[in-house]
Amino acid sequence: MRAAFGLVGGDLRQVYLAKALMAGGQSVLVSCLEGAAAGLAQASLKQLSSECQVILLPLPATRDGLTLNAPFAQEAVPLDHRFARLFSGKQVFGGMMEKLMASSPLWQAADCRDYYLREELVAGNAYLTAEDAVGLAIAEYPGGLGGSHCLVTGYGRIGKALCGMLRGLGAGVSCSARKAEDLTCIRASGCQALRYHELGRPFDVIFNTVPAPVLGEQALSAQAQDTLIIELASPPGGVDLEAAGRHSVRVLPAPSLPGKMSPKASGELIKEAVYNILAEG
Repeated sequence: MRAAFGLVGGDLRQVYLAKALMAGGQSVLVSCLEGAAAGLAQASLKQLSSECQVILLPLPATRDGLTLNAPFAQEAVPLDHRFARLFSGKQVFGGMMEKLMASSPLWQAADCRDYYLREELVAGNAYLTAEDAVGLAIAEYPGGLGGSHCLVTGYGRIGKALCGMLRGLGAGVSCSARKAEDLTCIRASGCQALRYHELGRPFDVIFNTVPAPVLGEQALSAQAQDTLIIELASPPGGVDLEAAGRHSVRVLPAPSLPGKMSPKASGELIKEAVYNILAEG
C-alpha cells in the first residue's frame, strides 16, 4: 500500500519514523517538528491535514492532556477542537491516546488507533529501554557492571529484559516481584528472587521499573553512597526521593529512554506496528 503519511509533533523517534517511511518509498509530510526536520518535507498543519490520509502522532501523543507532545515545535500546539477538527475522516495513529481522545469530542470523527497497544511495539520498546538503561549504568556508575550486584525491581517486560542483559554482562542479579509465579521464573532464570520486604541489603546498581513506592527507608538506608539508582518507571516512580536524599543515594531519572538514546530503532518499531495495523485493516 502506498499512502501519503503526515507526521505531527514528537521527538527524534518521529524524525526517524519519517525517514524509515521514506526509505520504503512512502511520501511523507511533517509538521510541528521545525527544530529537527532538516531534510524532511515540512508543511503547515492545515496543508498536512488536507494532503495526508494517514496521520501519525507521537508516543505519547500528549503528556499533559492540554498540548501535543511536540518538543521540537516552534510553539506549543494546543489540543483544542480546532486541532481535532483538522483530522476528521482521517486515520490517526498515536501512542497512549487516552488523554488526546479526552481533549475533544471531535476525535470521534477520526479513525483513531493507539499503536502502543500493539504487543510487538511494547515488547520491542521494553528491550530498547533495558538496553538503554544498561548503557546509562555503564556511563554513570563508577564501577563496572561485571561482578557487581544489581537489583531489578519488577519482573515485567523491562525487568525480564534487564535481568537477562545484566547476567550476560557478568553481574550478580537480584529481582523483586510480588507474584509467586514471577518469583519462580526469576529463580529459574538464574537470578535471586526477592520479595519487596527483603530489599534492605546493599546493591551496586538498582533499576526500578515499578511505578509504585517500592524503594523506601528500609531499602535506601542499606545502600552505600556510590550506589546508583536508575528510575525507569513513569512518575511518581518507585523511589522515596526524600529518603534517598537523607542517605545520599543518587537517583537518576530515566523515563522514556528509547526516545533519547535509541530513537532510530524506536521509530522503526513504530513504523512496523503502524504497517501491521494497516495490513490488518
